Amino acid sequence: MTLKEKTKILGKDDIDRALSRIAHEIVEKVKDVGGIAVIGIKNRGAYIGRRLASKIENITGSKVPFGALDITLYRDDLTEVSAQPVVHATEIDFDIETKKIILVDDVLYTGRTIRCALDALIDLGRPAQIQLAVLVDRGHRELPIRADYVGKNVPTSLKEVVEVKLAETEGKDEVVLCELG
Repeated sequence: MTLKEKTKILGKDDIDRALSRIAHEIVEKVKDVGGIAVIGIKNRGAYIGRRLASKIENITGSKVPFGALDITLYRDDLTEVSAQPVVHATEIDFDIETKKIILVDDVLYTGRTIRCALDALIDLGRPAQIQLAVLVDRGHRELPIRADYVGKNVPTSLKEVVEVKLAETEGKDEVVLCELG
């Protein structure tokens, strides 16, 4: 299965603006940022989450706890992903009990990744609330999950893939719409 790049949806500046807007929306909605923590889903959601936490800190002047969540063992398609899936460490060095968690991922699609992340988070404790922030929402939900904060809604067909490239992983920031070929 090959991917053919169709169109660039977001460039570096667009991604930065989307994350700035989401950060402002979070500050406005949550009010007391002292009670929040940002947790990104590994891998790209963690990089986006770190950026988001930094933007919230810049707006409010308050330190925002940040963590990275690995959901590998919670996946319902684990055997389809790889014969030997790579499990990464969950890096959350704070108590999530009573916190308002902003869960962050790069692309919201079927909702299955978010369901896995919710299961993993609940195994770590009982947060006061969990809100979801995503860079791109492409639709096609299979579960009743929606994002509280969205950088960009991108209607897609089932033959398309949204590919997020970040400086931390690919050396550049962009979101492209690709076609399965």
